[in-house]
Amino acid sequence: MKNEILQQYIRLTEFLGRALGPDYEVALHDLTTTDRSIIAIANSHISGRSIGAPLTNVALQILADQSYLTSDYRINYRGLSAGNKLLRSSTYFIKDEEGRMIGLLCVNFDDSRYRELSDRVLQLCHPDAFVGTSFAFDQSRLAHPADDDSPIERFPGSIGAAAVDAVNDTLEEMGAAAEHLTQDEKMHVVAQLESQGVFLLKGAVRDVAERLHCSQASVYRYLTRIRGQHDRKE
Repeated sequence: MKNEILQQYIRLTEFLGRALGPDYEVALHDLTTTDRSIIAIANSHISGRSIGAPLTNVALQILADQSYLTSDYRINYRGLSAGNKLLRSSTYFIKDEEGRMIGLLCVNFDDSRYRELSDRVLQLCHPDAFVGTSFAFDQSRLAHPADDDSPIERFPGSIGAAAVDAVNDTLEEMGAAAEHLTQDEKMHVVAQLESQGVFLLKGAVRDVAERLHCSQASVYRYLTRIRGQHDRKE
């Protein structure tokens, strides 16, 4: 049944890509494998991904926090294109007849051309310095269509890239360098990645260990302690 459901969404992915046009990327994820989950994609130039790319950080977070249990979709959050342009991203949760999530249908809209066009139109109507001195608007409202606290979605082409991006984001928040982390700080990084669902990706432990300059055994040891603490709280 799952394969039949996703087969219908493969055709829908192609249809939406053609109907919406080149500024919309449409990607279909099969959740039976998180490390090579994309099974169909239209207008892939927007994120630079291809068939077999892994889940994004936002998709992994959705799996980790199980927000799909109380919602059918997530709309208008921020993504980052292959050309470092902000995207308006939305994801529909594909569920089977028993309510289990089996796939994701994601739409990433690059509206940069339209914002550039609006700027040029204003300059045509009021040339020279008039627009700059007589018109103002909140650019951040365009750049951040969703709640500002939500993470920016990144579109890795491999598990290694996904894991490294996650570690780098956590290190940036900590204001720390991987080479100088204490054991407790490394455990904190691993705890953050665990909460984000990073270790749902097969092989992520290896990539995280390499980035943190420690052994895979150390990462597994941190995970055992973190999951043990979580189980005791429950």
